[in-house]
Amino acid sequence: MKKNYLFTSESVSEGHPDKVCDRISDMVVDTYLSAEPQSRVACETLTTTNKVVLAGEVRGPEIKKEELIKKVRDCIKDIGYDQDGFTWKEATLIESHLHAQSTDIAMGVDSSANKDEGAGDQGIMFGYACNETEVLMPAPIHYSHKILRLMAEDRKSGKLENIEPDSKSQITVEYKDGKPYAVKSVVISTQHSPNVNQFQVRDLVKPYIERSIPKELLNLLDEKDIYVNPTGNFVIGGPDGDSGLTGRKIIVDTYGGAAPHGGGAFSGKDPTKVDRSAAYAARYLAKNVVASKVADKCLIQLAYAIGVSKPLSIYVDLFDNDDEKNKHIEKLIRENFDLSPRGIREMLGLNKPIYEVTSSYGHFGRIPDKKGSFSWEKTDKTNIFNK
Repeated sequence: MKKNYLFTSESVSEGHPDKVCDRISDMVVDTYLSAEPQSRVACETLTTTNKVVLAGEVRGPEIKKEELIKKVRDCIKDIGYDQDGFTWKEATLIESHLHAQSTDIAMGVDSSANKDEGAGDQGIMFGYACNETEVLMPAPIHYSHKILRLMAEDRKSGKLENIEPDSKSQITVEYKDGKPYAVKSVVISTQHSPNVNQFQVRDLVKPYIERSIPKELLNLLDEKDIYVNPTGNFVIGGPDGDSGLTGRKIIVDTYGGAAPHGGGAFSGKDPTKVDRSAAYAARYLAKNVVASKVADKCLIQLAYAIGVSKPLSIYVDLFDNDDEKNKHIEKLIRENFDLSPRGIREMLGLNKPIYEVTSSYGHFGRIPDKKGSFSWEKTDKTNIFNK
């Protein structure tokens, strides 16, 4: 493995067209789980100029179309869109095409050879943790998220004026001896009102760099390596500037490219879908391994087959070329954790309406809340890995 290198990750704000879709799809999941915790949901959302389309399959209580449309408008309003090309007020341009879940898929999930609940699909899921930041996330993605999250908070509170919802950030970090040494460049592209020019936008967003990144990592950052709206103008944005679709920001949602991704998106899926629940479980395991201080970083892969409850394989890599140590951690995982879909949901309390808040600024590296969101970020199993 390289010791000295540059690594870059990007984030996108809640107003990015794809993130608008993720938010709406997760709202649908929460709506059904609020009415019936055993509901099944697989919802995709498409957005474009003043248009929102829901599609997918559900199994659960009847939710009136009018209720979903109102909640879609509430999502758009909360994000901050009331522009000519995309506004929460245009309810007539919201379409819902949700239908009943496939009986073939339902059969695979509801029963399996061992009479336990099977996985909702085949696939591979990865979890990762490292000690580069206090939340055990890779530095580039963590600080990219933080810049946009702080900007959004101040935009919504009125502290940050003339900045609109659609934003992107990108941070390049120099590593020395495998550890973050210095931020080499920062890119922030943000939608803004026509009342400000590029230079004014730069002055508005630059303070968020210092608020988000530790001072010791900024000492070598040159002014010329801070790029704000490099195209010079970003007034037309959001779904009016580009179409959006659920699940197109899976690297933003996870580890910013610092770890592999199995390919499955999270948003719009209830927790019987292992694309979501097993990825959360893998992060939970990896984070507890690193928090126990048995390794500086940890990668875990889980693999599933549709209709089969137990994972087909568990892979552990502690990045220290110690095969026996890797095998020991794998053994502890097998002995102490039920990684069936049902076991994961019960372990992490996933059958709750906790997903809408996960749809932007990353599913990992967040703080668990009282409602149950981000339960997979707890480090309450470190004692298992200290054995």
